[in-house]
Amino acid sequence: MSTYNNNLNWRYATKKFDATKKVSEKDLEALKEAIQLSASSYGLQPYKVIIVSDQETKEKLKPVAWNQSQITDASHIVIFASINNFGEDHINDFIKNVSETRDLAIENLQGYSDLMKNSLMPLPEDIRNIWSAKQTYIALGNLLSAAADLKIDTCPMEGFEADKFADIIGLKELGLTPSVIAPIGYRSEEDETQHYKKVRKSTEELFINI
Repeated sequence: MSTYNNNLNWRYATKKFDATKKVSEKDLEALKEAIQLSASSYGLQPYKVIIVSDQETKEKLKPVAWNQSQITDASHIVIFASINNFGEDHINDFIKNVSETRDLAIENLQGYSDLMKNSLMPLPEDIRNIWSAKQTYIALGNLLSAAADLKIDTCPMEGFEADKFADIIGLKELGLTPSVIAPIGYRSEEDETQHYKKVRKSTEELFINI
């Protein structure tokens, strides 16, 4: 088994974090870069990522996350929040970024801009919001893999009240909706689940070769 796969096998959804251990700024920056480099549809990254380290804020979030201890014991909470009503202005900002990054004239990107707008803008707002939320899970996957490579524990979670999370940290005013969260930190020695064997479908069950 490769080192990469060994790290993935080491990873599990941590149930109890060691509240005394904190992720270093250096490692946090590496995780942020991994999230930044994630793939997304058209490269648009229709989301924001909020990183919570403030203990008082984590205490406020815990009751609306089913009182799960990971919220307060983890070093940081990474919140993936999709952009509501992703629209033409967001695409225009992306095209401007492409133009500046690749030193291309805006008019040379008009076809790409039109392709995205013609694909996404006719969709009803609720469908676009679902599309945006789905993109966050790709970024979450990058975070989980990168954290495992650094031997940083994670716990991807959907068990929280998104509306109340948004209220507590002021996301509604920013036009954002939390879709998935991931407390990060270091496992507690008391977390028995770290000793469980990983259960997955066999390759025969999982893969279909055509």
